[in-house]
Amino acid sequence: MAVTLEEAPWLGWIFVKALMRFAFMVSNNLVAIPSYLCYVIILQPLRLLDNKCFWYIEGIMYKWLLGMVASWGWYAGYTVMEWGEDVKAISKDEAVMLVNHQATGDVCTLMMCLQDKGRVVSEMMWLMDHIFRYTNFGIISLIHGDFFIRQGKSHRDQQLLLLKKHLENNYRSRNRKWIVLFPEGGFLRKRRETSQAFAKKNNLPFLQHVTLPRVGATKIILNALVAQQENGSPAGGDAAKLDSKSKGLQWIIDTTIAYPEAKPIDIQTWILGYRKPTVTHVHYRIFPIKDVPLETDDLSDWLYQRFVEKEDLLSHFYKTGAFPPPKGHKEANSREMTLSNVWIFLIQSFAFLSAYMWYSVLQYLYHCLF
Repeated sequence: MAVTLEEAPWLGWIFVKALMRFAFMVSNNLVAIPSYLCYVIILQPLRLLDNKCFWYIEGIMYKWLLGMVASWGWYAGYTVMEWGEDVKAISKDEAVMLVNHQATGDVCTLMMCLQDKGRVVSEMMWLMDHIFRYTNFGIISLIHGDFFIRQGKSHRDQQLLLLKKHLENNYRSRNRKWIVLFPEGGFLRKRRETSQAFAKKNNLPFLQHVTLPRVGATKIILNALVAQQENGSPAGGDAAKLDSKSKGLQWIIDTTIAYPEAKPIDIQTWILGYRKPTVTHVHYRIFPIKDVPLETDDLSDWLYQRFVEKEDLLSHFYKTGAFPPPKGHKEANSREMTLSNVWIFLIQSFAFLSAYMWYSVLQYLYHCLF
């Protein structure tokens, strides 16, 4: 489509702004990630002396790094409106977030909207596609203890065994509390056709705005982290190592992300900011773990029902621009999530000052040695 004379200055400004934002993102990565790595290396003796304290400090730095990513979208005008139940009330408990997946911007959206939920981001474990291991943030996630999962039938059984082992070795030893899981196993646009064909073949719900979830990773997580079954015996995995203060996994947070006009934000848009300011809507529904079945067939039915509800929520949102009210209520309440500009300034300043400090230290050591 041809660009009119009136549109040219606006498009020129969008291009210049995108270049400036990209340059800042690159500089942000160049100072923040090496600084994080230097702090982690220098704190290794503390890890041996007080493992809990080490991971507490690491979690704070991890939250700051995710806060920087969130700020890229925040200053482009990409904000979040929250609906449903208040997850801040359970921020100190162990929980699993089950999230629908439309684009790479889903991760950035969660990085933003969870920043004001206490220590949730610091104590969170992400399950993400293995391709993220090879991004600039991959080394950070690897150190923090996030899990990279490889998709595909040929890898499925092996990946589930690796996930079980990863939870046993890293979840409680690093004091993790929340897990973020995308049960659909891929983006909506890539999985919708396959999911609908599978649903038709097996007489399952036909979904348009979400896809049928995969039960494998959810089952592994529940079996590994639920403290006790009804008969009082450990549910398995790391649950046997619970300390006296831990109650095990207590909540499932059914999280639904909706974008206006069903147009999701991707990571490129989040970084470059060439799309007009957009409000992303996030809906929460909390389920006590005692209400979630652990047997495979029952858990599959339970998960399918959750995604049928997501389908209804999204259908209502795309028609009205709002999520429906809970049963028994006439109106749905929403909450605008905000980031503190002062806090963003402080963590960005800390990153740049840390980079300068580590550069000076390394430069001094180089001159001493050579």
